[in-house]
Amino acid sequence: MSSKKKIHPKIKHKLHPRNKHRERYDFKQLIATYPDLSPFVSLNKYNDESVDFFNPKAVLMLNTALLKHHYGINNWKIPEGYLCPPIPGRADYIHYIADLLASKNTKYGVIPKGKKIKCLDIGVGANCIYPIIGVKEYGWSFIGVEVDKEALDSAKKIIASNSFLKEKVELRLQSQPKNIFHGVIQKDSTSFAPTEWMDVTICNPPFYGSFFAVQLATKRKLKNLKKKKNTPTVSNFGGKNNELWCEGGEKIFIENMILQSKEFSASCFWFSTLVSKQSNLQSIYKALQKVKATEVKTIPMGQGNKISRIVAWTFLDKKQQKSWVELRWE
Repeated sequence: MSSKKKIHPKIKHKLHPRNKHRERYDFKQLIATYPDLSPFVSLNKYNDESVDFFNPKAVLMLNTALLKHHYGINNWKIPEGYLCPPIPGRADYIHYIADLLASKNTKYGVIPKGKKIKCLDIGVGANCIYPIIGVKEYGWSFIGVEVDKEALDSAKKIIASNSFLKEKVELRLQSQPKNIFHGVIQKDSTSFAPTEWMDVTICNPPFYGSFFAVQLATKRKLKNLKKKKNTPTVSNFGGKNNELWCEGGEKIFIENMILQSKEFSASCFWFSTLVSKQSNLQSIYKALQKVKATEVKTIPMGQGNKISRIVAWTFLDKKQQKSWVELRWE
């Protein structure tokens, strides 16, 4: 016997107003677009159509359907075990970054669009999700960076299989995992002056500080979901080691990014990163003070019960910001 039907709000108000995923999933439309989703859709205990979000295959099929239905991606495959991201949250990041750029535009807050806007995606992943959304929604150009060659090869296949991405997404291998911008953003070899400019950088940093922490969190999640003891320890969204954890976790990764960003202060308008853990903000702000960022923005985000935020910073003063916009955006 099913439980009493749960009443859900029609609009997910925590998501950005331009987010295509604010309304509840229309599974009939999604199945019409991508029939392979059908076997994974069933009525839950509230008599609502849904998928088992703890089943990695179901999440993969849902994402494939969402990307095809909303973003025109006809071929999207990722290797087994790689991160299969929650698309609504990823779309939110792109939309809030668009607002951030608009806030500096001399054209009355208009979002700068088109391939002249260049975005550096640090850790593009096998899924290539940020470039897909950014290109489709705003026509931006992307440079996707990865330390994992298999993930990069997967992203290359996605781009090659979807023609509208080919001219707007470039992928680069970071051969030195401890470097974030060195070896990626080009500088003159003698003067070290910028020869390449980014309007914004984005990053979804590894959250955990060790593989043990990943395992512990997954087991805790299983317990919360009241799964049986013999349920395999598996994340519904997958994720290879470098996608989920690094030494020191999110805090140290972001602090290193901030420190390295100072050396590329003239190469980029806005640097940005997701920050999942609120307790990391204090140390992040201190790191930004230390490198003397001229402006720092904290942008709250929410998806369901999860609260996150974007921290963005720039080293450009107001005069430099105005010159940047006039030269690159207008």
